[in-house]
Amino acid sequence: MGQGLWRIARNQQLQQQGYSGQGDLTRDHGRRIPANNVSNTSHRKQAQGGIDIYHLLKTRKSKEQEGFINLEMLPPELSFTILSYLNATDLCLASCVWQDLANDELLWQGLCKSTWGHCSIYNKNPPLGFSFRKLYMQLDEGSLTFNANPDEGVNYFMSKGILDDSPKEIAKFIFCTRTLNWKKLRIYLDERRDVLDDLVTLHNFRNQFLPNALREFFRHIHAPEERGEYLETLITKFSHRFCACNPDLMRELGLSPDAVYVLCYSLILLSIDLTSPHVKNKMSKREFIRNTRRAAQNISEDFVGHLYDNIYLIGHVAA
Repeated sequence: MGQGLWRIARNQQLQQQGYSGQGDLTRDHGRRIPANNVSNTSHRKQAQGGIDIYHLLKTRKSKEQEGFINLEMLPPELSFTILSYLNATDLCLASCVWQDLANDELLWQGLCKSTWGHCSIYNKNPPLGFSFRKLYMQLDEGSLTFNANPDEGVNYFMSKGILDDSPKEIAKFIFCTRTLNWKKLRIYLDERRDVLDDLVTLHNFRNQFLPNALREFFRHIHAPEERGEYLETLITKFSHRFCACNPDLMRELGLSPDAVYVLCYSLILLSIDLTSPHVKNKMSKREFIRNTRRAAQNISEDFVGHLYDNIYLIGHVAA
């Protein structure tokens, strides 16, 4: 009993001292803490997992004062990994500081092959004085030339030994390159049907649903803005290639290249109908099935219905 009264009196005394105007003491679970340690205590309370935020901020500030880390002090593998995330412009700037690292051939080889996936020169013995950094500059120059004049661009690549004078090599280059202007490319392929034939054969539509395969096809070979002979040629080539990639499916569904041709045209017209803001009365699923089966009677109603659903949910096949 006496000890309990003593504890109560002692706590009251500590409480009075903790809230007095002296400002030298505060309370934290019955303990006396100097006032200048209050801020540090609150930081530690806010930290999770026992991490002291004050020390973290202090360490971060000291690192900022030291400046950016010197890549030459890191292991070469780690330095190359960091520099591999840079584009060509930033890598040239980095070479002003870390010349030996930023001019490494593996870095520039990666930039070349990530932008231009196929070039004939990749499979040849490099000539004397060859460097991938120089090759990148030539590829960039040739792409800009192609986007201004496709014939001059292809001739530039051939003059530098980058491409062989072969429709198949040109088709592979186009298929693996995404920096070419699609309008200029469409004009070039319309004039070079031999390159177009090899470009179509590079596509693999095996086990793909017809609308999805058509979208992939038109991502590489852009459709013309108007109907005409070139669009008919593209659809014809696509139909034969799709049937060649899916012979079992064609036998199962009873489809021929002519039937796939009709379906492709129907999908393009349906895409325009459903996506164009100028068409007020959209084609219904029932109407699409009826119209399509009139043109291709051997096609099942369920298959045509799935085609409509794909366009309705995903969108245009030639956007």
